[in-house]
Amino acid sequence: MNIVLFEPEIPYNTGNIGRTCVATNTKLHLIKPLGFSLDQKEIKRAGLDYWPQLDYEVYENLDDFLEKNDHPLIWYATTKAHSVYTDATYAPGDYIMFGPESRGIPEEILCKQEDRCVRIPMFGDSRSINLCNSVAIILFEALRQQGFEGLNTKGELHRLTWSK
Repeated sequence: MNIVLFEPEIPYNTGNIGRTCVATNTKLHLIKPLGFSLDQKEIKRAGLDYWPQLDYEVYENLDDFLEKNDHPLIWYATTKAHSVYTDATYAPGDYIMFGPESRGIPEEILCKQEDRCVRIPMFGDSRSINLCNSVAIILFEALRQQGFEGLNTKGELHRLTWSK
């Protein structure tokens, strides 16, 4: 899978998302401008020791991303979508894009892709869910649909053993 952050603003979110990407063997794509430096301690702190293992690429802008990835099939995560994220059928190698924390993916991009836009249901007047949580929710649904292919699904205790 591929997670795309369009103009991310908060280093802690990107660090946490990077950690999730390492744990799920997912590539992270970062589209500039970034609201932080990738050398910032907040990125590394949030990503813990996972950051050096992260498969990621940084792009100058959206056109650069689209060209370098041969105009991929993209799911657009937005609070404005008609479809719920569980309605989508995700395939291995799909791209899921998330917008900047303060404003989301620009509507100029969304209106051209209405059938590829998905949202996470929320209660009442809630405007949004934290970016890291949103990425995890949708990414794990995509991975679930693929049977968690390649992921370790068996948990083991560290000191004790499970009783049968």
